[in-house]
Amino acid sequence: MPELPEVEVLARHLRPLMVGQTIRAVLIRREKVLRPTAAALFKRELAGAKFLGLQRHGKYLLFELRQKNPRQKFFLLGHLGMTGRMFLAPPDAPLPKHAAVVLDLGAKNFIYEDTRYFGRFTLDVSAVANLGPEPWDENLTPEIFRQELKRSRQSVKIKLLDQSLIAGIGNIYASEALFRAGLSPKHAANKLTLRQAGKLLRCVREVLQQAIDCGSTIPLNFAGDKKSDGLFYYGSMAGATDFYTERLLVYDRAGKPCVNCGLPVKRIVQAARSTFFCGRCQKV
Repeated sequence: MPELPEVEVLARHLRPLMVGQTIRAVLIRREKVLRPTAAALFKRELAGAKFLGLQRHGKYLLFELRQKNPRQKFFLLGHLGMTGRMFLAPPDAPLPKHAAVVLDLGAKNFIYEDTRYFGRFTLDVSAVANLGPEPWDENLTPEIFRQELKRSRQSVKIKLLDQSLIAGIGNIYASEALFRAGLSPKHAANKLTLRQAGKLLRCVREVLQQAIDCGSTIPLNFAGDKKSDGLFYYGSMAGATDFYTERLLVYDRAGKPCVNCGLPVKRIVQAARSTFFCGRCQKV
């Protein structure tokens, strides 16, 4: 599932392509992704609207638009779910089988494609109201972070996936941050010391920033019709190097030697998600 870095890279890709563009027509092929917005309302609001901006909040995209008449602003929320993609394509290009929504921008079509339809493309933006702070929020200090962790008896790995704690962290980067912090994923969240919480927060920020920096330099094909590079679920452009997976130190490395101590990396299941860690480097 796309996590904060993948969504941030997508936002940086789409923003310059869409800002200033006007929606000429709206094609809805899968109404499920609009919920709870009705298809008729979705079409009425978007037709003729102009894109003013694009922001990322956690794993969500917020498109800012302005209606032609009356001239008022509104937001469109996008979430990729597990298999969603958003990209621009020539108007004469065949639509993907699972294209859910197509926006006619004139010279290009904006396509929201979702194979499993777990994502959302809706006028209902209430989901962002329940999100916690962004990882780099200056108000998110080690002290505040520890205070929030102390409210939970869950394991720290499971708590990191709680989007009300920090917005945008998913399964891959939770495992990676815990490894870098030297913390067991089974460690109780409310048992972390201030020093441990501070180190974990720093590692969360570092691993997310590294992924964003990498994704911003890899030539990616956002339509996903080329070979995947292994981490970013977008397809790679021809000639793109596949090197970021080398920086994933534990995720999806079960049975392979730990990069620090050589002990085989372990895999356990927590809250129906795979967790990867080193039993020696990440003791409780």
